[in-house]
Amino acid sequence: MRRILILSASYGEGHNSAARALRAAFAAAPDVEVEIVDLFAQKAPRLDRLSRRAYLRVINHAPGLWSSVYGWLDRSPRAPLLLRTLRGHARLLARILAARQPDAVVSTYPVYAWLFQQLRAAGHPLPPLHTVVTDALTINSLWYRAPSAGWFVTDADSAAFLVRAGVPAARVTVSGFPVAPAFADRDPRTAPPDPGVGPRRILYMINSGRARALEIARELVARPDWAITFTAGRDVTLQAQLNELTRHAADRCTVLGWTDRIPELLMTHHVVISKAGGATTQESINALCPMIVNQIVPGQEEGNWELLRRHSAGAFAEEPKAIRATVERAFADDALLWRSWRKNLRRLARPDAARTIAAQVLAEIARERSAKSESLATPLGHT
Repeated sequence: MRRILILSASYGEGHNSAARALRAAFAAAPDVEVEIVDLFAQKAPRLDRLSRRAYLRVINHAPGLWSSVYGWLDRSPRAPLLLRTLRGHARLLARILAARQPDAVVSTYPVYAWLFQQLRAAGHPLPPLHTVVTDALTINSLWYRAPSAGWFVTDADSAAFLVRAGVPAARVTVSGFPVAPAFADRDPRTAPPDPGVGPRRILYMINSGRARALEIARELVARPDWAITFTAGRDVTLQAQLNELTRHAADRCTVLGWTDRIPELLMTHHVVISKAGGATTQESINALCPMIVNQIVPGQEEGNWELLRRHSAGAFAEEPKAIRATVERAFADDALLWRSWRKNLRRLARPDAARTIAAQVLAEIARERSAKSESLATPLGHT
């Protein structure tokens, strides 16, 4: 039996999304026990909830402030000192490791490598830690300034970034971002209709800003030849407002609350409009659904948009009229631009990323066990 512990945190959905995909990949392998632990939620649940609310408020209402904090964490030599205040979290991690006895730990959140470093300095025996970087291209140094057995990254340019920063190339694997098994197991027939023949399907995943969301919705609904799906999360007020706004177009507009159908929706729509979150960006890539980015959180999401821009696989538009115009441009001339975006997404997509990571981690466990067995079988005085 191989035991795998996945460490995640809820400061941004990308960390948890990657953790869930990894859990599914490990669980599909024989003789594997796998568990996800959010140390921050376990250590201080109330503080964790308050911190997450504060984080969401800052990134949505004071992005400039968050950009400054993010930049300081990236550049300042004093940033690691701040993490020393997490000694209680490190002690809890030590107890969890002692109780679970994992053969390997996989982290989707950068702080855990620093907690491992604290425990290592205190003399704790530790299993190998593998870091799955959920950001692309512009990677905060918190991800790589603390040691790890290996780093898994989304793409070759992100790997080159880490190597330039001093991470040994042999420890960096271009795996792709771990996405749900549905993307790798998709039926080849699961695709939107040809935009030159069938209705143009637009998926608008609303993340924040109720007033702005309604403005964008009005622009989209004004096109009678577009079929639009809105996802409003758990905002029941926004759902009601969208239902009222689309009442006259109910035959081509669908309003959803929270849903677990995101993979299916992405794979069956032509375009998605959303913020450049790590999970959303990578899921759109693996669904081959070109993305119109309408919000970028400074620092952590800039690399996600840059990945799309660099590979000509999407567009950025912030204002409601600009968003509509961008979608119109994508569908113009028999959807020439849309077809180009989709073709470029195929080059970026790595829907098997979670399985790639799981296979490599399990192979390293097997090699380590084999080496130990050989060492024990070798008589003293012989080599």
